[in-house]
Amino acid sequence: MALAHVHSRALQGLAARPVSVEVHLANGLPSFTLVGLADTEVKEARERVRAAIANSGLEFPNSQRITVNLAPADLPKDSGRFDLPIALGILAASGQIDAEPLARWVFAGELSLGGELRPVRGALAMALALGHEGGVRALVLPPGSAEEAAQVPDAHVVRARHLIDVVARLRREQPTTQDDAGWARLEPRLPTLRHDGPDLADVKGQAGARRALEIAAAGEHSLLMVGPPGAGKSMLAQRLGGLLPPMATDEALQAAAVASLAGRFEPSRWGQRPFCAPHHSASAVALVGGGSPPRPGEISLAHQGVLFLDELPEFPKHALEALREPLETGQIRVSRAAHQTEFPARFQLVAAMNPCPCGYLGHPVRACRCTPDQVRRYQGRLSGPLLDRIDLQVEVPALPSDQLLKGPSGERSAQVRERVVVARERALQRQGLPNRTLTGNALDEHARAEPAALKFLHAAAVRLAWSGRGTHRALRVARTIADLAGRERVSAADVAEAVQYRRVLGAG
Repeated sequence: MALAHVHSRALQGLAARPVSVEVHLANGLPSFTLVGLADTEVKEARERVRAAIANSGLEFPNSQRITVNLAPADLPKDSGRFDLPIALGILAASGQIDAEPLARWVFAGELSLGGELRPVRGALAMALALGHEGGVRALVLPPGSAEEAAQVPDAHVVRARHLIDVVARLRREQPTTQDDAGWARLEPRLPTLRHDGPDLADVKGQAGARRALEIAAAGEHSLLMVGPPGAGKSMLAQRLGGLLPPMATDEALQAAAVASLAGRFEPSRWGQRPFCAPHHSASAVALVGGGSPPRPGEISLAHQGVLFLDELPEFPKHALEALREPLETGQIRVSRAAHQTEFPARFQLVAAMNPCPCGYLGHPVRACRCTPDQVRRYQGRLSGPLLDRIDLQVEVPALPSDQLLKGPSGERSAQVRERVVVARERALQRQGLPNRTLTGNALDEHARAEPAALKFLHAAAVRLAWSGRGTHRALRVARTIADLAGRERVSAADVAEAVQYRRVLGAG
């Protein structure tokens, strides 16, 4: 009998849990049994591993009883990431490699039938988990995944191209090439944080919408734009990311790790704010995440960035209602019978919609064909609780063609971003949090509203029948407006402007 242990990792949300791959060889009827709550993709590893070992010039123990246990048994395992550790465990248990060096590494990688290593999802999450635990083990990954994991500071990452390269290293054999391309230690390297993207100067006119976009960026507020087709709502939404402050390294790592879970990580986009724009036919699972095993949805993929929902009333109602919790908490919890998975979801919501089904209500030239009842039903697809959670509502009117063709360009994104950064720094120095997250006593303490401003806000809340949440949101927006102006206290003028941003659809 022979027993071998190999270290690996399983993904559970953004966490990468330790997994011990235990391989036992015994005499008896030849078999290959895999246990430990393995998904179908993991169970298929039996055939991939068998072929990869044979085609790499190694010996597969066909005449023995092979049992592979993925511990802990109650942790779900998915994908082909366990192919490499299973193969190494079989080789160690059969005496083809020394089992002692295996303890110094954490292995993950899918095997081709020829033994080549293929990338796996979640490499960044695995590197982050090892870094947080302060372990001394290095992470052995396939090409592509290794370069991804090397973005993590102080990460110990090795790139392996083929099963035989790993075996040669464990046997302490000499590399087959001078530069040891099959087994290479990658030094952690953080690319320069980028701030590319469409420029706000491309948008002509729309002074009110541009102002709302600046306020949204300065206070991390959610924004709803209402206007006819072609008015520029999508153009404005695509430029919000360029107004946000540059990402800190930890923010960039979080955003990249979530993208890695979905297989969307692109090194060329490192440090850019994510911009997710799902189609209005997207389901609730596509938006908030789910499935078996749970995968991140669009709201998590937009973590630290922008989530743009165009044609907002056309989204399924249950999908929109699922946004309410993450808009408040900045995270989403996917619950299943056996376990719960949490994904980060701190995004800025930017939504756009037409004022009516035909889109031309209030248009200066084209006549609206909708009846008042149709308009009410269309706007009624957005529930009061959802609208209550959107801080800013702004009308984006259709502009005459002469303004579009000959009108002057507005400020560039870089100019607006400078004011946004100053306003955010002012808020962080005062309260340690963005204005959007102020609640309860913290809002009362840091809003610093003048008596006249509070009186005006109370009168507006009574007249417009606002809820308590809506009133507090208006005060938070007024605090951001004051920060942009460099004022320590919120004035009545700040409150008056904030009130105007909550009247387009009569939000509470």
